[in-house]
Amino acid sequence: MVTTRCGWATGGDELMLAYHDTEWGVPLHDDRALFEFLCLEGAQAGLSWRTVLTKRENYRRAFHDFDIKRVAGMSDRELEKRLLDPGIIRNRLKVWSVRSNAVAALDVIGEFGSLDAWLWSFVDGKSLQNRWRSQSEVPASTGVSDRMSKAMKQRGFRFVGTTICYSLLQATGMVNDHLVDCFRHRECAGRR
Repeated sequence: MVTTRCGWATGGDELMLAYHDTEWGVPLHDDRALFEFLCLEGAQAGLSWRTVLTKRENYRRAFHDFDIKRVAGMSDRELEKRLLDPGIIRNRLKVWSVRSNAVAALDVIGEFGSLDAWLWSFVDGKSLQNRWRSQSEVPASTGVSDRMSKAMKQRGFRFVGTTICYSLLQATGMVNDHLVDCFRHRECAGRR
């Protein structure tokens, strides 16, 4: 029996396949992991997600496994050192945004109790279930991602345009954009 997947995960790339089959679209409620996706989605801007996935372990090493407090406390010198690391995307604005985003995340946690509570508030605490039949139907942004992007920018987050926010919504299961014939659609729909 053939397993049907979203088209972007069918090219024979084992890394993308594993990401699709185990992570993408699964509702995520862990502040550290949500922060990691926020930073990685920002790093991906203008590049392919595959590029970021291949560098993910290097990002974890470079940014203290995305421990929000430790990243917020990184010095300018530490960030400059990261710009010399070929294991990550060495764009100055993207590297420095990781610390900015950690500082903003700590402010959100202080106000709302968790990054999880605040981010999930944009979808009223439950995953939005889409029923796309083809990849061409899946939007690059929505009203939800527009609102999230605006709110994040107002709070000092960087690399959080509406398209990046929509990718974050998809990756962390706030939106289920697996195609309806993909075996993961039903699995992710059943999770909260």
